[in-house]
Amino acid sequence: MAATKTAATPKTALFDVTRIGQTAGAVWQALSTDGPMTVAKLIKAVDEPRDTVMQAIGWLAREDKVFFAKDGRTQTVSLTPTEG
Repeated sequence: MAATKTAATPKTALFDVTRIGQTAGAVWQALSTDGPMTVAKLIKAVDEPRDTVMQAIGWLAREDKVFFAKDGRTQTVSLTPTEG
């Protein structure tokens, strides 16, 4: 018997999008205030679950508001020059 998937209700989906958007604002504010930081530091700075922070970073990246720099094994997230 195949497992069935349960679709998210519109109310749940809206809550998730709202939370991701609010977290994106918190990420933007943290980067604006404290400058470039790793994802681990961003997670601590905004105090949201890792998945939500990653989705928020993706949201900001899609809007060309952040960029990523890699130095060895360390990757940092920064606001783009037009944002910062």
